[in-house]
Amino acid sequence: MQSQSSQSKIEAILNQLNAVIVGKPTQIQDCVACLLAGGHLLIDDVPGVGKTTLAHALARTFGLQFSRVQFTSDLMPSDLSGVSVYERAKETFIFHPGPIFAQVLLADEINRASPKTQSALLEAMEEKQVTIEGETRPLPQPFFVIATQNPLDQLGTYALPESQLDRFLMRISLGYPSRAAERELLSGSDRRDMVSTLPALLTLAELQDLQNQVQAIHVAPPLLDYVQDLIAATRSGQWFLQGLSPRAGIALLRAAKARALLDGRNYVAPDDVQAILPQTIAHRLITTADAGRGTLEQVQALIAAVPLP
Repeated sequence: MQSQSSQSKIEAILNQLNAVIVGKPTQIQDCVACLLAGGHLLIDDVPGVGKTTLAHALARTFGLQFSRVQFTSDLMPSDLSGVSVYERAKETFIFHPGPIFAQVLLADEINRASPKTQSALLEAMEEKQVTIEGETRPLPQPFFVIATQNPLDQLGTYALPESQLDRFLMRISLGYPSRAAERELLSGSDRRDMVSTLPALLTLAELQDLQNQVQAIHVAPPLLDYVQDLIAATRSGQWFLQGLSPRAGIALLRAAKARALLDGRNYVAPDDVQAILPQTIAHRLITTADAGRGTLEQVQALIAAVPLP
């Protein structure tokens, strides 16, 4: 079992986030699991349901340096990474880092930027570094991308390429609030004002300790068999056009380990895998033409079809 102090820290994090984003405890738990697993998060939903507020709240609660970029059609890769400017007094080029040099980068409405700018994030998300003018520069540690995305049927949006989607550990959707939660939002204080006063609940060392605990979570051989059965089912051609990659399988296990830690266990159970499977794999898959249902529904059918260990 994890230490009592770790458990109390996790509870405090969840409680603080749930006080800001009301009525969405499952999505909050997924977000915390994603960041503790060291992954990047994609929040996919219509405007106005709290995507940006959630990203701000996560960064402040985790005590991380935060940077926000509003993605637009004319955003250039150098607007993210930074540029070298010639300074006459020093007679040399001085590099001015862009907003990507932060521990948490909020890529707001990422699918409104051109594919060229979207691809500028690929190296940063995978290698935790950027190559600018032939020089490789490391990014701060830890480095998280929290991206928000509008539905693709909205004007001025570009579909994210598969290679970009594969870099996100999880994709979640907040959805509209329940009537009771919306009443609390309407009658309560402004959520943005609440976010600006949130205290940091973790130091960098405490965050790294929790991430190390995630890595140390035990995965039994029968559970690995179950994960491999799920991955093999996605590759069978019955459910999806293309199956999961090995990188997706590794991401799935990392997310399941983080979910187990949040539940206070030092081992992964099948329930952990099933709970985070749709959020972890649905954005990496495309259903077959004759499926007759969406990707999330197809993943749920897959869970029902693959026997438990």
